[in-house]
Amino acid sequence: MLRAMANNGRLVWYELLTSDVNGAIAFYTEVIGWKTQAWETGNYTMWAGAQGPLGGVTQLPDQAKQMGAPPYWQANVQVANLDTAVAKVKELGGKILVEEDVPTIGRFAVIADPQGAVIALYTPTTEMAPHDTSKPGEFQWHELYTTDHAAAFEFYRQVCGWEKIQEHKGCMTVSGEFAARRGAQAVAWMHDLLQERLLTALETDRAVARRRTELEGEVRAGRRTPVLAVDELVDLMHARQAAVEGATG
Repeated sequence: MLRAMANNGRLVWYELLTSDVNGAIAFYTEVIGWKTQAWETGNYTMWAGAQGPLGGVTQLPDQAKQMGAPPYWQANVQVANLDTAVAKVKELGGKILVEEDVPTIGRFAVIADPQGAVIALYTPTTEMAPHDTSKPGEFQWHELYTTDHAAAFEFYRQVCGWEKIQEHKGCMTVSGEFAARRGAQAVAWMHDLLQERLLTALETDRAVARRRTELEGEVRAGRRTPVLAVDELVDLMHARQAAVEGATG
């Protein structure tokens, strides 16, 4: 039975299969800012952004190692009915590498398309809440590099239901619409990270944190304007930084 779900055809989950789970967690939590959540059972850890879990990390399976696979990211496309999608993969010349049922979660199959690219198909037990992919820390785009563009597009059109919107030759230039949108998102992410780092600095420097608490009381009581309070905190942070650099210089 085909199930109508809002996420059908979308990439809904990203997994990192790696030879060093702890090292990967340390890397991505620092570089991207993700948090982690332990899964209920097994050696599986979820990546979590501001909107909740968006993927996971686990040990690269022995079967994959024996096939010569290096650590890699695996995208999961939601499909209405896994059996129907798997049958279509076989019909079109693709391969089924792994097929598995995960209790309470759903069913998935790792497939290789006729050109050899690997991706996973997934039918959840219940609908997954969609994420706003324009927000920092979310997966926003997934590209296929293939040896046969036309054949690959037709394969995924039939398996995943994807349709061509437009050719992106003009949009993906430096001055194009796509690049401009990604640039604006990168700047917004930079501002979010800057705000987070500044707040962290306010919390970790005891003198600055203490003065911030005092200034909050003054602003609340109307004895100090917010602008003057912020100016004083910035000046204090600069002075503290200069003192540290002078002591270590």
